[in-house]
Amino acid sequence: MWCSSCSPAAGSPVKVKEGNQRCQLSLTAPDTSVPVLMYHSVSDAPSASTRALSVRPAMFAAQLRYLRHQGFNGLTFGELCERRRGGQPLPANPVVLTFDDGYADLIEEALPIMIEQGFPATVFVTTGWLRGAVPHAATKPPARMLSWGQVAELSSAGVEIGAHSHSHPQLDQISEPKLRVELASSRQLLEDRLGHPVRSLAYPFGYSNKRVRSVAREVGYLQAAVVANAVAAPECDPFAVPRLTIRQSTSLGVFARVANQRHTRLLYAPTHALTTGWAMVRRTRSALRTVSNELSSSTARTEGLR
Repeated sequence: MWCSSCSPAAGSPVKVKEGNQRCQLSLTAPDTSVPVLMYHSVSDAPSASTRALSVRPAMFAAQLRYLRHQGFNGLTFGELCERRRGGQPLPANPVVLTFDDGYADLIEEALPIMIEQGFPATVFVTTGWLRGAVPHAATKPPARMLSWGQVAELSSAGVEIGAHSHSHPQLDQISEPKLRVELASSRQLLEDRLGHPVRSLAYPFGYSNKRVRSVAREVGYLQAAVVANAVAAPECDPFAVPRLTIRQSTSLGVFARVANQRHTRLLYAPTHALTTGWAMVRRTRSALRTVSNELSSSTARTEGLR
């Protein structure tokens, strides 16, 4: 059974089990903090490079059963941001499921569980990693990825498709011309293949700065996700919407606390400490690169005057 009333955005139906009580939605104010959950791979046999950020299918199913039994209602990332922009109400107990990179197990393992439990999702796709990306293939992907055909299948099933750059670089560490190519080309490729606008973005590694966010706006995105490991407060920057990492080590008890926004800062304190330190390193590298480029340009101009 397809039920469009379960989905806050018209024209974006979510397939749910017959008799699922989520069809009887109550609404809440748009100024509600929302847990935006970040997943990667859902697999019993993840690759070595994705293992730490993977979730077993049985655990993923348990997590979604918990959300359904506790009365949570799903939104896509785009729906959340669109409703906040328009001041429209959200469903009671809202939650957003997002997936980064575009691993093949999303359609093989995660999608059937989401359909069974009645939750929509957003997948942020690294276009240069997709199977069949030739002639647009980028760096070697870390695991088996979705094909372009499967991306289209997901879109047809009501999953929002967002961009995750083309080759998955640290966007705050590359030049502006390269940054524009990464953000614009991935969006354009997705729109050309899917035949509809792509307005949502997630920064690779969650890294962004003012320059990156400004370029994301300029090339046509309406919203973008970071990591931050915090709940998405209503006043957050729509181009820096925080998410909460769900990983292999996330127990069901911890997941429940994350979903219910209980002790979130404490739960993610070790990660926050590492992120803060690494952010300082990246800012320093970026500043040094800027100074170096300016010196090189100045030297070139001086040489040209001789």
